[in-house]
Amino acid sequence: MEERNKKYVALWLVMKREVHRFGSRPLYLFCMVIAPLFCYIFFTTLMSSGLPKDLPVGVVDMDQTATSRNIVRNLDSFGQTEVIAHYTDISQARRAMQEGKIYAFFYLPPGLSSDASGQRQPTISFYTNNSYFVAGSLLMKDMKMMSELASGAASRKVLYAKGATEKQALAMLQPIVVDSHALNNPWLNYSVYLCNTLVPAMLMIMIFMVTVFSIGTEIKDGTAQNWLNLGNDSMYISLAGKLLPQTIVFFIMSIFYNVYLYGFLHFPCNSGIFPMILASLCFVLASQGCGVVMIGTFPSLRLGLSFASLWGVISISISGFSFPVMAMSPFLQGLSVLFPLRHYFLIYVDQALNGYSMAYSWINYVALLIFMILPFLVMKRLKNALLYSKYMP
Repeated sequence: MEERNKKYVALWLVMKREVHRFGSRPLYLFCMVIAPLFCYIFFTTLMSSGLPKDLPVGVVDMDQTATSRNIVRNLDSFGQTEVIAHYTDISQARRAMQEGKIYAFFYLPPGLSSDASGQRQPTISFYTNNSYFVAGSLLMKDMKMMSELASGAASRKVLYAKGATEKQALAMLQPIVVDSHALNNPWLNYSVYLCNTLVPAMLMIMIFMVTVFSIGTEIKDGTAQNWLNLGNDSMYISLAGKLLPQTIVFFIMSIFYNVYLYGFLHFPCNSGIFPMILASLCFVLASQGCGVVMIGTFPSLRLGLSFASLWGVISISISGFSFPVMAMSPFLQGLSVLFPLRHYFLIYVDQALNGYSMAYSWINYVALLIFMILPFLVMKRLKNALLYSKYMP
């Protein structure tokens, strides 16, 4: 019993020491509170409208008839498209697109109305600047839809002239009606799509950096021996006492973003918020485990921070929310399991979006648990580094 009390006292002393270090270094406050809060607000307000709206486009109307003007008005009525300029020829419109004044332009050829009425198949052209991928893709979708609607309207006019009823005309124009459903994000909201992974990704990077920094500075400042002495020379007690205050702060920050995304912004959360909070706690602990492995593998503040930042940035690309993992090479598909963010993303899809039970994601929870226990593999190496390593600037 006395031995156990000594361990608890040692743990408490190390925790007090770590809290004191928080107050003595403003960098901790910035990385653990200010930077995550800034990222939460930045990303959610950046995409607050859900989808880009009123993207500027131009029109080259060589027909100048009521039909062409009606097509332009309908194109301008789309939420993502705003017709800001009319050009006299393609060269002028192309120059405006190259100068970045517009993202696309719509070309209506001369004789469009008469050719359509005479069933001579006029060609409507549209040009998009896909150097800006999102803007180009959205505008291409709107312009393609407008072209199809214009084609349908011309065909319907011809069918009416031939005596077809409205029902007969619609059956000829669209013999099969498509009933599409966008599941879990029917608004096609980019903020829902991106923020639920970008926000925890930013927190994960901060966890990596703070974990590596807090241990690496002990080596740099020559205070590692004092840290270990307070922990009864036990690497386990010393490490637990150092990380527990950080865990509490990071867990509070994870609760905040869950409440902010699902309670305040009302993002889809079909399983309820508590499974996501539990997943966030596992994610925080797994990220800290990775941070310990990073500084244990490279017991140098400079190398450890470089490794942490590199691993954090790669996590965003390989987690699967920006580009599907199944479309990557087999090597990268296998590599993706080495990143906590990948497993958190899959849990988010299963719980928040699909509303499945937590048992459905048990593999991903086990993966996060493995990340939590990884520090045991480098504990001896880390202790030797704390005791014997000399800081090399």
